[in-house]
Amino acid sequence: MTVPFATSARSSVGLEWELMLADGESGDLVPRAPEILPALEESTALERYTVTGELLTNTVEVTSGIGATVAAAVDDIADAIAAIRAETTPRGIELLCAGSHPFAQWYDQGITDKTRYHKLIERTQWWGRNMMIWGIHVHVGVEDVNKVFPLINALSIYLPHLQALSASSPFWAGERTGYASNRALVFQQLPTAGLPWPLQDWSEFESYLDDMVRTGVMADATEVRWDIRPAPRWGTIEVRACDGMSTLPELAAVAALVQVLVEHFSRQYDEGRELPSIPPWFVRENKWRAARYGLDARIIVDAEGTQAPVREHLAETMDELAEIAVELKCAREFAGLDTTLSQGASYARQLLVADAAEGDLREVVQHLIREFRAGPTLREHLSQLAH
Repeated sequence: MTVPFATSARSSVGLEWELMLADGESGDLVPRAPEILPALEESTALERYTVTGELLTNTVEVTSGIGATVAAAVDDIADAIAAIRAETTPRGIELLCAGSHPFAQWYDQGITDKTRYHKLIERTQWWGRNMMIWGIHVHVGVEDVNKVFPLINALSIYLPHLQALSASSPFWAGERTGYASNRALVFQQLPTAGLPWPLQDWSEFESYLDDMVRTGVMADATEVRWDIRPAPRWGTIEVRACDGMSTLPELAAVAALVQVLVEHFSRQYDEGRELPSIPPWFVRENKWRAARYGLDARIIVDAEGTQAPVREHLAETMDELAEIAVELKCAREFAGLDTTLSQGASYARQLLVADAAEGDLREVVQHLIREFRAGPTLREHLSQLAH
């Protein structure tokens, strides 16, 4: 099977963000995407961004245009959210995002009426119906198809960093899971989801796809749901490992980290250097550690098995790559990673709110709604709970 890889501008950026629709008072999810999408599709038809439906009718997805910078892509996302609010606010619908909803139940949710979604549920059954998960996707342009898998293999070292920074699913169907990112472990139950196979070049990927299509596992490359995958249609590498980010500044920070890492490894490739990699069993262990412990995880950082706290290794990486962030004009967004490290990722903030509210997960949802509107507002919310 021959799979063409589209031409794209090097290190260009595109963002996708899945958002929940919730009742403003109860905080429960509402199946109202089909109600608001027709008007949005008409009013935004000429915009750079798009607003579309997803698997569940309680979800909308916003997608940026192709940005030369992270800031350009983030501006598109902000414009899309403003357009959505014009439809949701009069209806009493609030927006929020996390890897999971703290208390909603899968059996209360509606499936979007599209053939591909019905086929997915029919095939995957209980696991498919439990896919109450929200995430982000970060696309970065790659100008040479020969770079794609060396870059993916090198980026796999940083999957735990990205997963820990974005971890926002400590609750599942009203239960405290003990995981920072329960979503990461749920999502990998789908066929073709999870960690990427450690392929070496594009021809191996074409052989993989040929095997998968020939044996009926998937119809085409769009059904590859790896944590990092090639996106042949766009000419990008797409990072899909992250939980849904709870605020726009955090989305921008993670997007900047992905863009800078891709450019960093691309330069090493251009210099003829062998890109770093670690054995797939270390990659798998790192995924579990980041899902379980978030930013408190201790991860494996090289092929020799050296271990380090993910916070420490991330700080070292930021120091090493700061100049590239300046060159890519994403230094401001890149610096936002420090805010997450100092204030805690979303999972930690949610747990603090739950503890202060004596386990009332409705307060966690209200906290997420406030954060989505205003950025991290933990201190203010905890103050309100105290009084």
